[in-house]
Amino acid sequence: MTAMADEPAYGFETREDVWRWFRAARNWGRWGPDDERGTINLITPEKRRQAAGLVRSGEIVSLSRPFPLERAPNNPSPAQRYTTVVERGPVAGSAVDYIGINTHGTASTHLDALCHMWDQDGMWNGHDAAREITPDGVRFGGIQAFAEGIVTRGVLLDVPRHRGVPYVTQDRPVTGDELAAIAREMGITVEPGDAVLVHCGRERWDAENAAWGAGSLDVAQSRRPGLHVSCLQFLRHVDAGLLLWDMMDVRPNGFELAFAVHACIWMLGMPLVDNALLEPLADACAAAGRWEFQLTIAPLPIRGATGSPVNPIALL
Repeated sequence: MTAMADEPAYGFETREDVWRWFRAARNWGRWGPDDERGTINLITPEKRRQAAGLVRSGEIVSLSRPFPLERAPNNPSPAQRYTTVVERGPVAGSAVDYIGINTHGTASTHLDALCHMWDQDGMWNGHDAAREITPDGVRFGGIQAFAEGIVTRGVLLDVPRHRGVPYVTQDRPVTGDELAAIAREMGITVEPGDAVLVHCGRERWDAENAAWGAGSLDVAQSRRPGLHVSCLQFLRHVDAGLLLWDMMDVRPNGFELAFAVHACIWMLGMPLVDNALLEPLADACAAAGRWEFQLTIAPLPIRGATGSPVNPIALL
């Protein structure tokens, strides 16, 4: 399936329509009932070789935000860092750090594991969260499933550039139809196993508005710009390997869903890189006149963890 062949129309009328599609389109059992890698299975050695062949200039672009050590409206529980000096005899010494972080939220750039979310039908592949989640870590779908790292072709879909605006607004969420239109406009075919990067203009938003991601954690109460649930249909149609985004689900999502696009975790087995820093990449891609590149993501292999801070690297 590709973004340019037999493109359907994306969208839902009711909450019931969304749930019927969730159940009809989910990937449960596609790679076996105990699979913990989900759509990362689509990233084959051939896909990695294709990604390596995209490197032309050798330009490196980091997609990570600074480590979130400062308290902010969208970072109520900042990361911790303590530096200690250790004496090594009368004239020598060393400095060591302790680092602690709440992996998730709207401040840090992190990779979500497939255990991170679930809904009424269960976790990824139908596993029971009550059985799999323990205070000492998860027993299924932990971040260690991606311990060898993720290397694939990345495709940037630049929504503000497509719209001719500085950033996405809450009253006009990004839709699946729009993602398909951007791919056609760029002449890009999104292929199985690709990483889809959706740039919404978060940096420009933050310069003119309250910090993106600040406010209530209640899905029904918070208001923020982002992606419409129909983007899930696009991601399923193109068989994407993973999603990276600077803004996340639009809130409210219009269907009273606990999770909208985030449902890709438990429904499709698709990991997410939340809070990616995409403006520098959008500028680099525009300057180069190309929107595909090699993408590398290396999570910390913490057994039983629900996610990991990451520094994704785009290599042009």
